[in-house]
Amino acid sequence: MNAEKRARIFARLQEHNPNPTTELNWTTPFELLAAVLLSAQATDVGVNKATARLFPVAHTPQAIIDLGIDGLKSHIKTIGLYNTKAENLMKTCHILTERYAGEIPRTREELEALPGVGRKTANVILNTAFGELTMAVDTHIFRVSNRTRIAPGKNVLEVEKKLMRFVPKAYLKDAHHWLILHGRYTCLARKPRCGSCVIEDLCEFPDKVEIA
Repeated sequence: MNAEKRARIFARLQEHNPNPTTELNWTTPFELLAAVLLSAQATDVGVNKATARLFPVAHTPQAIIDLGIDGLKSHIKTIGLYNTKAENLMKTCHILTERYAGEIPRTREELEALPGVGRKTANVILNTAFGELTMAVDTHIFRVSNRTRIAPGKNVLEVEKKLMRFVPKAYLKDAHHWLILHGRYTCLARKPRCGSCVIEDLCEFPDKVEIA
């Protein structure tokens, strides 16, 4: 795929969704970090239901610590793998209070050093909370990038690096959200909704199909 077509794709996505954002509910960088940490192998809807119970009670690292591990688990037990996630979130809260005065660090290296936080989560925080030009590649972005041929790659890191090179800089801040939403609602894994796709004519997927 050439640069002109990529630019047209992102211009089209921007036209149809000028202000894309995460579907996780959050109001502070810490709430976003907690929500993303809880979202692994879970839906945003499920996480939002849990954080709707948790955040009114505890929405800072110290408040989570004061809640205690059993109290934390009771608020997030509807989420898959909640025991492990509660342990990681609690350990992260202790690190944030002890090393960062309760604030969220703003480098990828520091974020990735937090329990339960990998490269994808760090990129989400840097992009969504702090407005940095990063690309958090999840299964949706990996699929869309390969299927459309925007940035084909054999693994998520290869796709991330290609997207950082190929996405026009004017669109890079929001590209992460456009691609996730496109993969979540249009370019589905098993039955892509090609007939209702706003970039269908620009897509290079060889097996485009009309799904009723």
